[in-house]
Amino acid sequence: MTPGKNATVAVVGAGVIGLSWARLFAEHGLTVRVADPRADLVVPDGVEVAPSVAEAVRDADFVQENGPEDLEFKKTLFAELVREAPAHALLLSSSSAIPSTAFTRGIDGSRVLIGHPFNPPHVIPLVEVVPGEQTSEESVDRAVAFYRSLGRTPVVERKEIPGFVGNRLQAALSREAAYLVEQGVVTPQDLDTVVTSSLGIRWATVGPFLGAHLGGGPGGYRHLAEHIGKSMQGLRLGTPSPDPERLIRAVEDAYGSSTYSALAEARDRKQLAVLTAVEEN
Repeated sequence: MTPGKNATVAVVGAGVIGLSWARLFAEHGLTVRVADPRADLVVPDGVEVAPSVAEAVRDADFVQENGPEDLEFKKTLFAELVREAPAHALLLSSSSAIPSTAFTRGIDGSRVLIGHPFNPPHVIPLVEVVPGEQTSEESVDRAVAFYRSLGRTPVVERKEIPGFVGNRLQAALSREAAYLVEQGVVTPQDLDTVVTSSLGIRWATVGPFLGAHLGGGPGGYRHLAEHIGKSMQGLRLGTPSPDPERLIRAVEDAYGSSTYSALAEARDRKQLAVLTAVEEN
């Protein structure tokens, strides 16, 4: 089933993420049923509470799972979801680190995949769509269409890796931030200021690679890598690439069709808009 006003979504697990999803689904006019064992469960307006997981998913078109980040728990839960949900229902997991292949062995995983949001999903647009080894291409396409219908920005990641992309980037920055504070280089407050007054503004508008491409001037990412980048190689926290040319070509393929002046003008306009919004709030 394609997304639409008549679609039914089951939200399994009503912690912070699950309730945020439920709010987003309800705001878009979907029928939303939530299942969670909590006795103190309070749900957003327009959301139904189901007495069990089986009841929540019995006629669902989409299921968004938000259970504990525990492999054995997810194995048991998804076996139940495959068994109880309609055959057409798309089974999506908000898992933050565990790829779906790990919890779908032994069951039909053709309609199971990761739909990992950033907290809170009713505000932050990114959804990482990560198919497992069994996931059909039709299920990937349906997941992308579903999240887009909710005003989200789905990004399909074609290789499973623990933590996916967003959390791995976040973990790398958080690890270095903690190190700098622990070493007495900077205070937590000043480190936050460094990010919000520089990298945060840049990445909010152009991201790391387009930002680096523009940092190289008219010569682009190649110029940055071959000149300025060399002075930073000793700071690399990951494993250096044995084929830097491959990365350079990938960035050039992504952004090389636009002129430096056009990209820089768009960057400046967006960054000034971010600064204005921050100052006004």
